[in-house]
Amino acid sequence: MDERALLATLIDGATHSGATLAATLGVSRAAVWKQIESLRAAGLPIAAQVGRGYHLQCPLQLLDGDALRAALPRGASKAWPCIEIHWQLDSTSSELQRRAALLPSGSAIFAERQSAGRGRRGRSWLAPPALGLTFSLLWRFEHGFAALAGLSLAVGVAVAETLRARGAHAITLKWPNDVQHDGGKLAGILVELGGEFLGPCHALIGIGLNVCMPAAVRADAGQPVADLVDACGGVAPARNALAAALLVALAEALALFAREGFAAFAARYAALDALAGRELSVQTGGEAFRARARGVDSRGALRVSRGAQMLLLDSAEVSVRA
Repeated sequence: MDERALLATLIDGATHSGATLAATLGVSRAAVWKQIESLRAAGLPIAAQVGRGYHLQCPLQLLDGDALRAALPRGASKAWPCIEIHWQLDSTSSELQRRAALLPSGSAIFAERQSAGRGRRGRSWLAPPALGLTFSLLWRFEHGFAALAGLSLAVGVAVAETLRARGAHAITLKWPNDVQHDGGKLAGILVELGGEFLGPCHALIGIGLNVCMPAAVRADAGQPVADLVDACGGVAPARNALAAALLVALAEALALFAREGFAAFAARYAALDALAGRELSVQTGGEAFRARARGVDSRGALRVSRGAQMLLLDSAEVSVRA
């Protein structure tokens, strides 16, 4: 039985008996129970009531390729010649990586469920099926790797500004790759480079965004997390329209970055910077120390002051000291 078909039946929020679901989907009640348990284990909040059946405890919209493309403004679809939506992949970035030589610049791959979602520094990205947006983009650049310094920050600016425009409040950026709401992680960005070191090259840009994050999943996150339900005051934007809005903003941002680099985003980043002026705990190169954040430079490196020293960090683990 197709998990997506089961979820599509539950999407109305009504209570459906196991017998009704089995008859609708043409499977046994045992098969329904097995798939319900699989979805619940993955973090989807499906309640079971003895004698009544199952119901979904949060609003949900499945991604749909036609609906997503219809939400793109006229002309915007030219920037994204390839848009794919999968029910399940190991990782959207891994899928793009496998096919990078064959796909055009402006390829976007979405997955409702990832079995091995990837985060920064080898961490995993956990998201319940269909309750967030997990997608990766392939974008080609004429220049080499060095010209792409600060790309993850520019992507963060485009994501944060889009969320604000869709009604989210208290949105900030935590260097180098987190979008936050009220101090909780709302989205993460992972950029991986391929091609020729001196150019041309391509970027694989992975984005994970929490649209609705159930309490049980938050408890297992190991860090403060947030979702768009919180950020938008209780009602998150519809996912197909939100995905389209993000693609429009990201196409504009990536084209601008290709022309002007991170310098074109520095002021916009500063307006969203969650760390500026904060005291930090920094870990880099096997060394740990305290410092104060002083914004980012024109390449996207983090400026910190350590006593009388001013340092530039291209890669580090940083956290705000309580």
